[in-house]
Amino acid sequence: MEIPKEKLIWMYETMVKSRYFEEQMEQAYMEGKAPAFNIGAGPVPGEMHLSNGQEPAAVGICAHLTDDDTVTSPHRPHHHAIAKGVDLKKMTAEIFGKVTGLGKGKGGHMHLFDPSVKFSCGGIVGAGIPHAVGAVLTAKKRGTDDVAVAFIGEGAANSGAFHESLNLAALWNLPLIVVVEDNKYGISVTKESSTAVESNDLRAPAYGIAGEKVKDNDPMAMYEASKRAVERTRAGEGPAIIEIETYRYLGHFQGDPELYRPEGEADSLREKDPIIRLKNYMLEQNLYTEEELTEREETVKNEVDQAFEFARNSADPAPEDALQDVFAE
Repeated sequence: MEIPKEKLIWMYETMVKSRYFEEQMEQAYMEGKAPAFNIGAGPVPGEMHLSNGQEPAAVGICAHLTDDDTVTSPHRPHHHAIAKGVDLKKMTAEIFGKVTGLGKGKGGHMHLFDPSVKFSCGGIVGAGIPHAVGAVLTAKKRGTDDVAVAFIGEGAANSGAFHESLNLAALWNLPLIVVVEDNKYGISVTKESSTAVESNDLRAPAYGIAGEKVKDNDPMAMYEASKRAVERTRAGEGPAIIEIETYRYLGHFQGDPELYRPEGEADSLREKDPIIRLKNYMLEQNLYTEEELTEREETVKNEVDQAFEFARNSADPAPEDALQDVFAE
């Protein structure tokens, strides 16, 4: 499959943006938390789950989606949100707990909601899949061809929500795609220790739906598999599962001692970095020059820098507003 040049450059720019965002967030999050780690200290208190290395899962399928398609995401959501087109300034401000954030600073990084592009996420494992089913049930009743993508980790594929949602979506022939990001670990538990099947796409036939595996964190292979899934699902041919073998460079959360990981594992994964691989491909194919790619990298990094400046300079919510937006009037 030949991937259009404009899709390749969008994927590259979006992966660079996501990676740079996470690198900047990693630094901002650790402010005030050293030498003794204090989860409540600094400008970004609370837990933080970063997605460095997992960018292909997001860009590969979001390249085929529209603003009217729904995306639900789990507790590691930033790369999905960026690929879906969530407002970067408001998203960053929300993570910093500022009044200019998507949820007025009351949700934080695991509760990002942008109705304008139909994106949401939550911290409960597997909980986004039923929401995605609801979105496409609505789409079907309205007679639109909108699809929904539910991103989950491989650990969530062992949850009841995964199986119940896929059973119902298959039964009602709903346009749902579940993307399983297999980064090898459910927190600290390996996939081999928790999952009875080698790959979760193998579970698709149990529901009479399509399943496909993407190996080696390959953004172009993810694009191709996603194109097949989205076209099939949008055409009314039922749900699908895509499992992508992806890489988590950092711990489950920031501050994770990562004692469960073999020494040198993250370094070996970085040697196969998908951003560098995609860049090298475009250079080898003479699609872009080094100078052109550098200019585009600088543009998206500047966008991230502006988002962080916006967030840092935004006001904190007033204490008396704590109960606002909580109860319906």
